[in-house]
Formats: sequence, C-alpha cells, structure tokens
Amino acid sequence: MPSPFPGMNPYLEQPALWPDFHVEFLHGLKEKLVTLIRPKYFALLERHVYVQEPPGESTSVRLRPDILVATSRPTDEGGVAVLDVAAPVQVEHLAQEVERIAYLEIRETRSGELVAVVELLSPSNKREDRLTYLARREKVLGSAAHLVEIDLLRGGRPMPEADRPPCSYSVLVSHADGRPRAGFWPIGLRDPLPEIPVPLRRPDPPAKLDLQAILHRVYDASAYEDFIYEGSPDPSLSPDDAEWASSLVPKRG
Repeated sequence: MPSPFPGMNPYLEQPALWPDFHVEFLHGLKEKLVTLIRPKYFALLERHVYVQEPPGESTSVRLRPDILVATSRPTDEGGVAVLDVAAPVQVEHLAQEVERIAYLEIRETRSGELVAVVELLSPSNKREDRLTYLARREKVLGSAAHLVEIDLLRGGRPMPEADRPPCSYSVLVSHADGRPRAGFWPIGLRDPLPEIPVPLRRPDPPAKLDLQAILHRVYDASAYEDFIYEGSPDPSLSPDDAEWASSLVPKRG
C-alpha cells in the first residue's frame, strides 16, 4: 500500500523512525538513479561521520586508572622501590556520540570523478551539526560537482534561509554551471513531492527522479503502515493540519 498522504508523510519525521527512513529513502533514490545513469555514471551510498565530544572534554576518549593494586619491592641495587602490579589497570572510555549520515555520490564511470552529491537532510544537519554540514556543503558548492539537497523535515533551521518562500519541505538543485543561482522547489505539507532533475555532465540530460513515487515504494516495502501511527507527528502539527492528517491515517483492525 502506498502512503496515504499526498506528499511527505509527517509521521515519518518521528525521531525514532527517521534514521531508518533516511537510509531506505536514499536506497530508493540510488536504485532509481542507477537505472537512469548507467553505464556512463554510477552511484555510491557514502556516509558523513559526526563525532560529538563529551561535555567539557577536549579529547574524544579519556583514559583514567580505576583500581591499582600494587606492592613495592626494592630494585636490584637495593635503593629506589618500584611497583609490582597485582591487578590490571582499569580504563574508562567516556561515552561519545558518533553519527553516520548517509548521502549519495554520482561519479563518472571512466574517470571516477565526482559529478553530483545528493543529500537528504537529517535532524543533526539542521541543528547541532549544522556548521559542520554547511562547511561540507560549501566545499561541494565551490567544486565542479552539482548539489541536490532534499529537506523532508519540518524541524530545525531550514536551508537556505535567505529569500526562502513559506514551505514545510524543500528541494534545492545547484547546477555547477549555473551558480550562484539554483533551482528551488518549495513544498507544502499537503503538496505532492516533485519530480526533480539530477544534473549530470553536459551534454547529458539530467536524470529525472519522482520523489513521490520513491516515497510510496519505500513506505510499502518497509511496511511502515503497521507501526508508525502509534505515535504522533513530531514536530506537532497545527490543529487544522492535525485534523487533516488524522483523517488520512489508516484505521486499524
């Protein structure tokens, strides 16, 4: 069964569910892209790694002796005593958050050169790791690679913020040859997801991706209908949108 929503399903934005949807949606994008771009290009699922340091720590791992049981013995010279360790030294690894966020790369088959980067934004991209993500984003925008940035999350600070029309979701397509201008698709909560062009090397035409069709396929293959409606959309919806969303939720039993 396809998703009952005409566009993005707001129940898929729940924090506990999003990591699974994020990866599955990118797999769906890759699967469709491969059929459109081969054999001249190939697509790879790559991962950004974000490390969150423990509060107040300057290093990612701290080692600290816990219990040291030792006895003293004289040296062969009968002077300075040294320690015999009767038990192993215990070390403590402080917890650190490591987040691996998937994205897609399109590369030219013969040269291996990067042609395009496809990002599906995660909550951390728009919040605590925003500056790190923006640095990666600027690196792509300063290169000869195209950028496709898909934002299917209502939470967090949107990108871009300047001159952004009101919308719940968005897609940005930055063609390397057209910068600083870029294509922008504003998407409302009740709007269907668009078909977008993924730029390739000229003179090849862009690959067309129907985001709504991909969402429906992922929703069905993952059987999300069986369990995602136990929770509520997060962020919460306005009263009118909540009533509308509730009317679309499949009835159980």
